[in-house]
Amino acid sequence: MRPTENAGNSPGTPAAVSPTRLTLARATKWFPWLVLLCGCLVLSLNLGVRQSLGLFIPDMLNDTGWSATTFGLAFAIQNLMWGISAPIAGAIADRFGTTRTLIGGGLVYALGLYLMGTSASPGELHLTAGFLIGTGVGITSFPVVLAAISRVFTAEKRSLALGLASAGGSVGQLVMAPTTQALNSSFGYVAALVILAGISMLIIPAAFALTGKAEGNSPTATPDLGPQGLIAAFHEARKHRGFALLNAGFFVCGFHIAVIATHLPTFTELCGLPRSVAAEGLALIGLFNIIGTLTAGWAGGKWRKKYGLSFIYGMRAVVIVIFIFAPKTSETILLFSASMGALWLSTVPLTSGLIAQVFGPRYMATLFGIVMFSHQIGAFFGAWMGGLVYDLTGNFDAVWWASVALGVFAALVHLPIDDKELRSAPKPA
Repeated sequence: MRPTENAGNSPGTPAAVSPTRLTLARATKWFPWLVLLCGCLVLSLNLGVRQSLGLFIPDMLNDTGWSATTFGLAFAIQNLMWGISAPIAGAIADRFGTTRTLIGGGLVYALGLYLMGTSASPGELHLTAGFLIGTGVGITSFPVVLAAISRVFTAEKRSLALGLASAGGSVGQLVMAPTTQALNSSFGYVAALVILAGISMLIIPAAFALTGKAEGNSPTATPDLGPQGLIAAFHEARKHRGFALLNAGFFVCGFHIAVIATHLPTFTELCGLPRSVAAEGLALIGLFNIIGTLTAGWAGGKWRKKYGLSFIYGMRAVVIVIFIFAPKTSETILLFSASMGALWLSTVPLTSGLIAQVFGPRYMATLFGIVMFSHQIGAFFGAWMGGLVYDLTGNFDAVWWASVALGVFAALVHLPIDDKELRSAPKPA
């Protein structure tokens, strides 16, 4: 008789592992990677579609006769609503679960895209491209998705997982920028936006893998002895100086991204270059952002994250200064895009990882949502000021120099952050 046949009857013989338990163990082992894969898909759709919308502005400017300020304000409202909805969505996800939150956000996102192309007045444009799309993007963006991912990975793997998720979002930009340009050229912006609305609905099936809420952390995650409620978690972060400095730094990140994502197509046309250059530039940003975010996620697990953030913002300032003085050719636009792409969302795994490191992962969706709101306030000013400055001066020079100054500010403001953990997980007995 084989040992496993009487394992349950012979004293001292190890019990056989049941097939059900073995299957469950294997499923548990692979479940974090399924969560990561679906999180990457959600962020790819979220960012890929959103970052490509600026490609429609030149055609819509010509067809509607509205000013650049009108479109800049619409995208500014979009960024502001993204920032307002992100912490609210984070709190809802922490309280009621991630899946339902993402499904609701995906529906709002698709509705805004569908209606954007049919806007008949600036007010309708501000409602659709601004309020609806911004709300949908905010609900399905980093705070909710990264919190779900952080709960299923151990502290040792969390920084890398957050970097992979952020890089996955860039795959969407790499794919969607040329796809959007092709759809716009073939069918016009109205039909292209309808197609993008359908594509964005893929967020909904992916949401079913992103389960859980703050009270239901995965057993694989680091135990968290943090505050027992959202209000307590908020007050703890509010009193921490480093949290305020992270908010200030992420404001700058939002300003930079909004200026480039919203106005690069118009700037490219202003330089007398083909529209395809802008689409290629946005795609390059997505491609090199994959490298940048993966590198930042890996580096964040080895060195202090605040120094990585200072380096990234300082390098942004250097790249923009070089771009200001460089001749505006297709090659320099693409080189600028690649350089900024490497620095694009590499701030996300470091910023979100720093929040999880200091305050714990339990209420990360809410706390990162608050920091994301600061990011989107910066994005509001970047999108709006870009259009306003262009209408007033006929160029974007003042916006580029403001971006340089803010980059230097952000590089300095991260240095004094106290990045020590507020509490330590209990050691196993």
